[in-house]
Amino acid sequence: MKTAAEKLTEKHQKLVHTEAIKVLSHVQREQDEWLINTLMLEGVDVPFKYKRKQQYKSLTGQRINITYYPATETVAGFEIEVMNIVRIRTS
Repeated sequence: MKTAAEKLTEKHQKLVHTEAIKVLSHVQREQDEWLINTLMLEGVDVPFKYKRKQQYKSLTGQRINITYYPATETVAGFEIEVMNIVRIRTS
């Protein structure tokens, strides 16, 4: 039987799944009604982002499984690569 992550990545070809990666930093900030969570992961120089309605426990130092897709954001006139998280679970 396939896992939920395998089903998602088969259905949407641009999605990527990574397991047991360590979180180096986790920052939460408010934007309108949402909390934007930004993660920096071990061995990766690109920020990973996701939204939540409520504050979440800090993931710093934990290992997580994530499903995400690459995107770009414009900040102060510069295009920056980011990864938007679709699914996140602690491992």
